[in-house]
Amino acid sequence: MLTSAFPTVDLCHKPTPLERLDNLSGDFQTNIWIKRDDCTGLAFGGNKTRQLEYYIGHAKSLGADTLLTTGAIQSNQVRMTVAAARKMDMEVEVQLEHRVDRDQVEYHESGNPFLVKLMGAKIHYYAAGEDEDGADQVLFERAEVLKSEGRKPYVIALSNAGSPYGALGYVEAAEEILLQLKTIKIIPARFVLPTGSASTHAGLLLGLRASGCNIPVDGICVRRDRQRQQQRVLTKIQSAAKLMNCEIDIRLDDILCDDRFLAPGYGILNAPALAAIKLMAKREGILLDPTYSGKAFAALIDCIENGNYGMEDHLVFLHTGGAPSLFGYPELVAE
Repeated sequence: MLTSAFPTVDLCHKPTPLERLDNLSGDFQTNIWIKRDDCTGLAFGGNKTRQLEYYIGHAKSLGADTLLTTGAIQSNQVRMTVAAARKMDMEVEVQLEHRVDRDQVEYHESGNPFLVKLMGAKIHYYAAGEDEDGADQVLFERAEVLKSEGRKPYVIALSNAGSPYGALGYVEAAEEILLQLKTIKIIPARFVLPTGSASTHAGLLLGLRASGCNIPVDGICVRRDRQRQQQRVLTKIQSAAKLMNCEIDIRLDDILCDDRFLAPGYGILNAPALAAIKLMAKREGILLDPTYSGKAFAALIDCIENGNYGMEDHLVFLHTGGAPSLFGYPELVAE
């Protein structure tokens, strides 16, 4: 395994299923597969479970007893960090950023923030919406306070400043997926996934290329425009490759980012995502989320409808989870 040298903890149900969406494949006359990383276990599951296995493995190797992280009000990262800390018998403090302009009480009280409170995390709030460096700086300042109190904190930073241990979880996942594809004798035309903080996108692409697989990986932008996201993914790939002591040349033109479904912005539902969420729920009984997987699946549908893929093609969609945030968007079921 490419990441076997790194310490990890056991949080994730692996391997997660890789299954064909039979109903939607029939509807669109192609072959749509879904990698069910919404089924990783741990407090509703999601892609962060794989990442946290490496972050917490590193934290434990340093003797840490307290985790700190930051994210939006409906952050899956925050919810799963709290759950992982509880499973590992660690203390945890989280910072919720006012990143999304939504006044609905459900957004602020239901879904992920409800679960964070249920699990008893200490919660701080950060008023700025788009200030990764500032949000991280507050975490590091809080860590210093905890150190003065005798704690041993470990910060899981939001920006690209820290070492991307989380990306290693998707380097490992790439090997898992390739083994599953080999077993069922499928060679996909491409992979499709949401790209935000970029650890999942960077790790998967690095893992595939390091394994000799050149299948394209389409990252559907959920927070930044295409150019900025490409650079973010590249930076994270380079940092992860350095961690692994892996000499592999992944260039900017191999990093595919599509920002056509980003507007009106991070965490704000748009019509294609709404349609994609409802379609997946009604045709397959699988729940996508408004911020990440809903927009990514909308992009996949658009590519099929534009005639880019046909009956002989196989597409693999990476479901990154996020179902709890659905409860923060009551308009999803408004008449």
